[in-house]
Amino acid sequence: MSAIVSIDNLTKTYDGGFQALKGVTLDIEEGEILSLLGPNGAGKTTLISIICGITNPSTGRVTVGGHDIISDFRAARRLLGLVPQEINLQPLERVMNTVRFTRGLFGQRPDDAYLEKILTQLSLWDKRDAQINALSGGMKRRVLIAKALSHNPRVLFLDEPTAGVDVELRKDMWETVRELQAEGVTIILTTHYIEEAEAMSDRIGVIAKGELMLVEEKTALMNRMGQKRMRIDLQVPLPEIPSSLAQYNLSHGETPSSLVYDYDAKGERTGITRLLNDLSAAGIVLRDVQTSQSSLEDIFVSLVEDRP
Repeated sequence: MSAIVSIDNLTKTYDGGFQALKGVTLDIEEGEILSLLGPNGAGKTTLISIICGITNPSTGRVTVGGHDIISDFRAARRLLGLVPQEINLQPLERVMNTVRFTRGLFGQRPDDAYLEKILTQLSLWDKRDAQINALSGGMKRRVLIAKALSHNPRVLFLDEPTAGVDVELRKDMWETVRELQAEGVTIILTTHYIEEAEAMSDRIGVIAKGELMLVEEKTALMNRMGQKRMRIDLQVPLPEIPSSLAQYNLSHGETPSSLVYDYDAKGERTGITRLLNDLSAAGIVLRDVQTSQSSLEDIFVSLVEDRP
């Protein structure tokens, strides 16, 4: 895949000296779903705002489809769709007119057949004549997506798209995202629902304090940084872990009736066989053994917490 968005050494410093972005460099590949994860204030929205022409960068360069966002901003902006965090819609306007108006702002000719397709895809067609203020919060977010798609963008930014949306609507929206990707649309999303990023993304980017800490293919990231955990349930509670087992850095689980052992599944030796032999030698009788893999959330928290 080739890059449709290229970001080179991008910085943003606001009046007063706060540096929201610090030398961000990133290529976003055509047709992928990229999730940007980071705590509040990390710089995610600032980065999206710069790419979409809402905020000016301090230094650096961004191109979209080969068009510079500053010197060739009209061509670059036509390729982009943005679904912002805030619901900012005209309350008395009707759904279809709202989407038509946005399409016209981008200089596109009227195409009600295309808009019908979008509204149907987002389960909004039966609401096309409804006023915005008569819609639920979830439906208003769908209208934001319809507006963002109204001019046939090649790149769609979703900034916290499922915030405040119920579980059923969230699932519907992610089905729509998958359909858009199948049609060739590149998706960049920020989300606080890390399980969504884990389920949906091709690549994961982690940003903290204005710096892009990593961007990596999801499976490779979890294989590289994920650890496995073994929980050992005991027949008899073990108030204290014997000193003979100190080398394993064991800890108690939720109760003294279980032990936890963390290990690197990719290592040449996991130490599990030796541990089980030493537990038996110490007279500790096992009732059950379970293993689990680190989640993306575990990896994200460890990366952000380690940031100075």
